[in-house]
Amino acid sequence: MNTDEDERRLAELGYKQELDRSWSGFSNFAISFSIISILAGCFTTFGVGWNNGGPAGIAWGWPIIAGLILIIGLCMSELVSAFPTSGGIYWWASKLGGVKAGYYTGWLNLIGLLAIDASVAYGCATFFDAMMGTFSTSWASGYSLTRVFVIFLVVLALAAAVNIFSSHLLAILNNISVWWHVAGAAAVILILFIVPNHHASVSAVFTHTINNTGFFGGHTGGAAFLFGVIPLGFILTQYTITGYDASAHLSEETHSAADSAAKGIWRSIFYSGIGGWVLLLAFLFAVQDEAGVTKGGGAVGVIFGQALSANWAGFILLISTAGQFFCTVACMTSTTRMLFAFSRDGAVPGAKHWSSLNHNKVPVKGTIAAAVVAVVLTLPALVKVDIGGAPVPVAFFAVVSIGVVGLYVAFAITIFLRWRAGDAFTPGGWTLGNKYKWMAPIAVLEIAITSIIALLPTSSLGAPWYKGFGWSSLKYVNYTPIVVIGALFILWVGWHLSAKKWFTGPKMTIDLPAGISSAEEINLEHHGKTAHHPQEPTAT
Repeated sequence: MNTDEDERRLAELGYKQELDRSWSGFSNFAISFSIISILAGCFTTFGVGWNNGGPAGIAWGWPIIAGLILIIGLCMSELVSAFPTSGGIYWWASKLGGVKAGYYTGWLNLIGLLAIDASVAYGCATFFDAMMGTFSTSWASGYSLTRVFVIFLVVLALAAAVNIFSSHLLAILNNISVWWHVAGAAAVILILFIVPNHHASVSAVFTHTINNTGFFGGHTGGAAFLFGVIPLGFILTQYTITGYDASAHLSEETHSAADSAAKGIWRSIFYSGIGGWVLLLAFLFAVQDEAGVTKGGGAVGVIFGQALSANWAGFILLISTAGQFFCTVACMTSTTRMLFAFSRDGAVPGAKHWSSLNHNKVPVKGTIAAAVVAVVLTLPALVKVDIGGAPVPVAFFAVVSIGVVGLYVAFAITIFLRWRAGDAFTPGGWTLGNKYKWMAPIAVLEIAITSIIALLPTSSLGAPWYKGFGWSSLKYVNYTPIVVIGALFILWVGWHLSAKKWFTGPKMTIDLPAGISSAEEINLEHHGKTAHHPQEPTAT
């Protein structure tokens, strides 16, 4: 499909080409692969898997959940092939389920993307701090939440600057990111295979279990552990392999979008699933002292400190930190495109600002807004939390869970709507055929279960039903339910009091006069004016 055909298909969906269509199919795959980023999620949320199941939970849990996520991705690939627009999930829900479905789906998707921006940038800051502390004893004495937060602000500022500079530069950077992730992960695996003098046994990796949550007295046996603790560790996989809807959000900037974006989604999941599993096994085999890792809160840095010299450990942290920065940049790109598309349809307060583009066709104001919201979401990370004497980033894990719930529930809504449409759905060039009939229900069920898991306390200290819970326990609380349920309530009130009176779903921009952008149209509507649309020629 050439550019003219891409623009023709976009016009059929109601939009004129505003963004710069300069991305190749590989670049489209690259941004989703970069956002999934096994150099980010596998490192920053390893502790979730370790504390909630241990080596066996990670070794078996990752491939099982990754396989289920691939089914979710395949369902979404079919949808983006049919509707290759920057609105992505929100647009699909509006088309298949109506305006109200689009409203809720769009906001959940946007909230999830903003949370992912925050969590990845904070993870990058944490690993940069750890890397510098490994290379230099004079860097700082001890772990400082304030210092990490300042680094987090710098990471966000740099990611925003790269996003603002040029869409073409972003495509190049994401292409580089793919090779950094491939070569970097391979280097980490080789280092952990060759350098340590001792490796854990196969039995230890695939059978040893750990319960570092405080639930069920720390026991690691029986149905309570199997169904009440190990599932909490699934967030490691569910969080790492997310954000692949970026291929949809960048579809209006991709050549042959109906095919390229579809392949970008499922291929990024498939390759990340395999690479992530091998990388995690390398971590597990490098463990020298399980009790020591548990005492350290399950942090991968503890494993590197046990198995490697300071220089080798620092080198691995450097590889991961750079990968996490690439991931932060890509996440912000995806978020700003979603914000642009949602604002283009007037759904977001201040829409005229977030849908405006600069001379390079980049949503600068939207990029700045995304960075500011990420900072606000992460402010609770300044509160110090120790569990069992180990520093545990409860606030970070909460932001992670917010991202997982927001994104995946939005995915589930659109997949369900496509399943409900049945044969009335008109697929694009990339289709599942009749396989959607069993794949879609599995995808929705998996999301429903993991979303409930993400709302649960991650420690007994933060569980209201445990003895001793009080005001002092609030810092241990997983505030994901508060944010998610609070956001849904606000959206419900907003819909019934206001949005349902004016929000009409996706707006058509194809008929706007030449030189009038969607942002300018919104501005005119705000002032009670409308752009004069050219009249259709009449027969004489």
